[in-house]
Amino acid sequence: MAGRWVDVGEASRELGISSDAVRKRIARGSLRSDRQDGSVLVWLDEGWTEAGREAQVDGGPMVEELREQVHYLRSILNEEREARRRADTIIAQLTQANAALAAKVPELEAPRTQEPPVAPERAGEEPDRAQPRSAAGGPQEGADRPPDTAEWPVRGELLRPWWRRVFGG
Repeated sequence: MAGRWVDVGEASRELGISSDAVRKRIARGSLRSDRQDGSVLVWLDEGWTEAGREAQVDGGPMVEELREQVHYLRSILNEEREARRRADTIIAQLTQANAALAAKVPELEAPRTQEPPVAPERAGEEPDRAQPRSAAGGPQEGADRPPDTAEWPVRGELLRPWWRRVFGG
């Protein structure tokens, strides 16, 4: 590589840094130096100088490739931004639709305060002795038996579960 030996002051001007920075680089070993007649000389490659760096960067194939990569990454970033905008729009629309449906739920629900109709008690009968009745009006089948665990009193009547009426027992 082409280069030349210069003193610390000239090296600081060529590199565009302070003379203390040049001395630190010499101490770290990142700049090659030599001591001659009590003064320190620094070896500067053409690539180390401002002019050398500009020559390396200006119009090189590496710069063109980096520009292409930057262009590609910007296009991907724009696509992702557009996808995010679409997703945000969809989320906003779904939130509005959910709020509208939540407002209609109370209107659509049936009132749950209604109680099942209760057969009126017959006069003169005690509520716990009342005979269960079928839909036809007669006594419910098996009403002459004492209640077992499958029967339970509901407002003075003994009702059998539906599965006992259907399957017997």
